[in-house]
Amino acid sequence: MQPTAEQSPPTRRMSLPAGGRPAAASSPVRVKGSGSQTLRAQLMLRELVLGGELEPGTRIAELTLVSRIGASRTPIRMALVQLQQEGLLEVLPAGGYAVKAFSESDVFDAIELRGTLEGLAARMAAERGVAGALWVEICDCMARIDDLLAQPELTEACFAGYVEQNARFHAALAAMAASELVEQQIRRACTLPFASPNAFVLQRCSGPQARDVLVVAQSQHRTLLDAIRCREGSRAEGIAREHARIAQHNLGEVLQSQLALKQMPGAALIRRTKRR
Repeated sequence: MQPTAEQSPPTRRMSLPAGGRPAAASSPVRVKGSGSQTLRAQLMLRELVLGGELEPGTRIAELTLVSRIGASRTPIRMALVQLQQEGLLEVLPAGGYAVKAFSESDVFDAIELRGTLEGLAARMAAERGVAGALWVEICDCMARIDDLLAQPELTEACFAGYVEQNARFHAALAAMAASELVEQQIRRACTLPFASPNAFVLQRCSGPQARDVLVVAQSQHRTLLDAIRCREGSRAEGIAREHARIAQHNLGEVLQSQLALKQMPGAALIRRTKRR
């Protein structure tokens, strides 16, 4: 496939969205300074929430976090604000924060929002054209995914590789809009609980249909790029929105499996709908 335009805006350095799993709280932060303290506090607090150590409705006590995380109150406060903006915490009427719970429909809606924004990015890419370097980037990503799916057996390493390349693909798609505003909103949407393109991939890495789900997703990737290359904006938008529904399907499958739920970061935050 060839670039759709040579006069498109210069390619920007892409920021990859989260791959669906929270960053490990134990990852060392070697840079000294208040910025690194804040980042460390954010990562560790997010891990406590998504790992289920702080249950939904739990009021967050700053002083407790100071001793538990090992950071001063200023980074803790900034981390609390960040997680509230991400939607993991809610502000209490009397002040302070509590861990937020989500209904199943909340999660489905978050995925729908991400798909809508990616659809917009796809349409803009088709209408405006894509810079050559960015097109090469996303085609390389496609080739790597093809190689992974061609393996005789999809091991955990294959799925981990898919997660990495899938994150690259969706970051490139966001950059294709050639709009910093749209790209920023997509990154924000991907931080919503369970809305990342990879949020449910590793939870579906077993079972007879595991390969089929990824093959279908890759087929949609290819069709989406074809629509962008052919400058078919409406078609590209529709395919991108439909592609997000794979994540909704995966969510439905995960919610029916107790084992998959135990393996999914943040599962404790979802209020299950009672089935009759």
